[in-house]
Amino acid sequence: MTLLKHINPPTLRKPTKAYSQGIVIPLGVADLMFVTGQLSQDMEGNVIAPHDAEAQAKVIFSRIEDILNDGEMTLENIVKAQVFLTNIKDAPLVSGVRDKVFKTAKPTSTLVEVSNLVKEGCCVEIEVTAIKFKKEL
Repeated sequence: MTLLKHINPPTLRKPTKAYSQGIVIPLGVADLMFVTGQLSQDMEGNVIAPHDAEAQAKVIFSRIEDILNDGEMTLENIVKAQVFLTNIKDAPLVSGVRDKVFKTAKPTSTLVEVSNLVKEGCCVEIEVTAIKFKKEL
């Protein structure tokens, strides 16, 4: 029996491939959660706001929040964020959204440009790592 908790909230499309939206790993004093790279898409897998990095970032952070909530965490539990853009010129727009989301959490963060993402029209992908301590240290 595995101790891993696979997270696939009903508010998001169930993965069609062999992956989970998130995985929680119990570590004794804390739970560690990895959230798979999120794209801006609806329940049918259609791209929301094609080629609009700012709008896509907002959708993606909402998706991440749903996944975290399903794993009994919040955006405040994020300790690392990785942002992938197909056009680095969109960095100020996406960073503006990111800065509002992480106003108090202030996780470590990486932002890089990539040549493509898996869905045509997607220009932003974001993955995060979060931790929730079971008691104050």
